[in-house]
Amino acid sequence: MHRYIKGARSERELINTLYEKSYSVMRSAGSGVNSLSPDIIAFKDGVGFAFECKAWNKGRLAIEPEKFEDLKKWEQNTKMNTMIAWRMNGKGWFFIKLDEMKKSEKSYSVTRKVAMQINRRMDCMPGLENK
Repeated sequence: MHRYIKGARSERELINTLYEKSYSVMRSAGSGVNSLSPDIIAFKDGVGFAFECKAWNKGRLAIEPEKFEDLKKWEQNTKMNTMIAWRMNGKGWFFIKLDEMKKSEKSYSVTRKVAMQINRRMDCMPGLENK
């Protein structure tokens, strides 16, 4: 239950941040339970983003193949920028494109080091930066 509470709190934090940037934001029903859609969808000026949110304070973040494939299908069907939004304690949010995840036999993953090297933060993303 603790993991769910932490994840839901982090999702609400991202929703509020996006709302403050004048995005229309929606949290998916069943977020964290089903794999049919991303956790958060945000729209502004005809541009949409979809986020699968993870609040994980480990050295590596992994997504099961079924969930990853569902996210890829979502991205292909909607043409929305679909990303993993990884909240690291004390570091904030990092955004990882699906194609930046590394495939292994059991999952798709990204290391904390790689996420920090990519360093895609809210203010670095076209459409999400401060205006």
